[in-house]
Amino acid sequence: MKQIQIINGPNLNLLGIREPEIYGRETFEDFFVKLQHQYPDLSLHYYQSNHEGDIIDKLHEIGFKYDGIILNAGAYSHYSYAISDAIKSITTKVIEVHISDIYAREDFRKISITGESCLKMITGKGLPGYNEAIESFLK
Repeated sequence: MKQIQIINGPNLNLLGIREPEIYGRETFEDFFVKLQHQYPDLSLHYYQSNHEGDIIDKLHEIGFKYDGIILNAGAYSHYSYAISDAIKSITTKVIEVHISDIYAREDFRKISITGESCLKMITGKGLPGYNEAIESFLK
């Protein structure tokens, strides 16, 4: 059974209540349950942290044994060379997902330092962007 890890970064624990006009009204926990039902033949795992070092530790922990990692590093995407280096250091492929369209937002959000180290980046598709990332790993 393929193992795919979803890692969400800072403030994504507030999905459903944080800026619903941008991020929607569904919590990630509720969405994750739907993902598990949609992909019963996968071993899906979810981790969220507001701390950069914890995200790096998680990448190191699973980055040599899982079949794929879906990363939404939140604001860390735009400046964390440390997370980018961690992605480059592991063998598991990483797909970066952004719920909002980072190219239609503030200038500082238009660059993804972490995305440059990923297999691909999916942006602006809402929560279904995670589905698209899973489908990419299944191809």
